[in-house]
Amino acid sequence: MKNIVIQQIQASILTKEEILKDHTLTDLICDAATVVTDAYKAGNKTMLAGNGGSAADAQHIAAEFVSRFYFDRPGLSSIALSTDTSIITAIGNDYGYEKLFSRQIQAHGKAGDVFIGISTSGNSPNVLEALKICREQGVKSIGLTGLSGGKMGDLCDICIKVPSAETPRIQEAHILIGHIICCIVEEEIFGHMNPKK
Repeated sequence: MKNIVIQQIQASILTKEEILKDHTLTDLICDAATVVTDAYKAGNKTMLAGNGGSAADAQHIAAEFVSRFYFDRPGLSSIALSTDTSIITAIGNDYGYEKLFSRQIQAHGKAGDVFIGISTSGNSPNVLEALKICREQGVKSIGLTGLSGGKMGDLCDICIKVPSAETPRIQEAHILIGHIICCIVEEEIFGHMNPKK
């Protein structure tokens, strides 16, 4: 049992070390944070979506924007598209599960907003449909995927591909990247309110 604990921790560290060594990847994370920061400064919002564990990550990141990350400051508009059961079941029933996120972006999204799509495979059909609507509506798109990037690689404005093919390692890195983006956005917009300065 202890060997499993050690192996899992070591595997997680190794994935994060691979990200740290890849300057192209760390630059993409900075680019994503800049896109989100610029959107908020212009009065726009973020929308996030994923399935399963990625849905939980979308909700987690949205909560960091709306509530707080490191310090008290005004909330930032952010919507996790996997949280409203009435909307989810209505769209699923009337249009099909693949339209779950695209329909919400069509309703809520406007040019200048940002959509963060999360999929370990990069091939979740409902995330892919959402990315297509983003292009039509002028919504900037950021993808968080695994090593291959899947079909999302060609549909996102920025696609951050975690260097792993293992779902747990990808998900652990996704929340790290989400936290980094939140940290940068908070500091860039509200840094003057940071009590540690």
